[in-house]
Amino acid sequence: MKEREKKYIALWQVMQRECRRLVSRPLYLFCMVIAPLFCYVFFTTLMDSGLPKDLQAGVVDMDDSSTSRNIVRNLDAFSQTGVVAHYSNVSDARIAVQEGKIYGFFYIPKGTTEKAMASKQPCVSFYTNEAYFVPGTLLMKDMMTASEILSLALTRETLYAKGYDERAAMAVIRPIVVEAHPLNNPTLDYSVYLSNIVLPGILILLIMLSTTYTIGLEWKQRTQRKWFRMADYSVTTALVGKLLPQTVLYVLMILFYDVYLYRFMGFPCNCGIAAMMGIGILTVLASQAFGVFLFGVFSGQMRLAMCLSSLWGILSFSLAGFTYPTTAMAPVLGRLAALFPLRHYYLLYVDQALNGYPIACAWPSVVALLLFIMLPLAVNGRYRAAFLKYHYKP
Repeated sequence: MKEREKKYIALWQVMQRECRRLVSRPLYLFCMVIAPLFCYVFFTTLMDSGLPKDLQAGVVDMDDSSTSRNIVRNLDAFSQTGVVAHYSNVSDARIAVQEGKIYGFFYIPKGTTEKAMASKQPCVSFYTNEAYFVPGTLLMKDMMTASEILSLALTRETLYAKGYDERAAMAVIRPIVVEAHPLNNPTLDYSVYLSNIVLPGILILLIMLSTTYTIGLEWKQRTQRKWFRMADYSVTTALVGKLLPQTVLYVLMILFYDVYLYRFMGFPCNCGIAAMMGIGILTVLASQAFGVFLFGVFSGQMRLAMCLSSLWGILSFSLAGFTYPTTAMAPVLGRLAALFPLRHYYLLYVDQALNGYPIACAWPSVVALLLFIMLPLAVNGRYRAAFLKYHYKP
């Protein structure tokens, strides 16, 4: 009993020491509180409209018919497209794209209406600047829709000229009615898509960096033996006591994130906010444990551990699978994705918040995060040796 009380006292002393260190350095407050809160507000307000509106587009209408003018008005009516300029030729429009004045332009050649009425299949073209991927892709979608509307309008006029009434003409134009139902993000809100992964990814990166930095600073300041002695020469007590105050701060940040996104912003959450809070806490612990593991592997080398933490956090944005599916990656990279905590958070987010599956259906990702939490056990011996023997290596 006395031995257990001694451990609790040592743990409390280490925690108090760490709290004093956190308060004494504004950098800690910035990384653990201010930076996450700033990112939450910044990313959600940056894309508050869901998708960009009135993207600058141009038109080259060489046909200059009532039909072509009508299709230009339809194109301008799309919420994401704003026709801001008319050009007399394609060369001028291409120059405007290259100068960044417009993101794309719609080209209607001369005689388009006449050829269509004569069933000669005229060709209309649209050009988008895919160097700006999001606006270019959105404009391409709207221009594709506009070209389909133009084709349907001309086909309808041809059928009317052949004596078809409206009902018979529509049966020819649209023999099959297609209904589209986007799932999990029905409004196609870019903020819902991006904020739910980018923000946890940034938080994971900050957690890993702060974990390796605060541990490595002990070696840099040559206070690791004093810290170890205060922990009663227990590696577990030293690490838990040091990281627990940080854990509390990061857990508060992830809880605020869940309330902010799923209650205040109204983002989709079909599993209930409590489940996402539990997943967030598990992710915080896994990220801290992974930071502890990285520093343990490179004992005494704070810069190397921090560089690897940064690399791991940045690569996770590419390998998590939310921007590019892991099944389409090279097989080796697809398997390596499992080594990133953000990948498992993303899978849990999709299964829980979007699909509303029971947590039992997502057990592989839960187990993976638990394995991350257990990683420090693999470097316990290296930490003991580092406390007693290793010196800071710049």
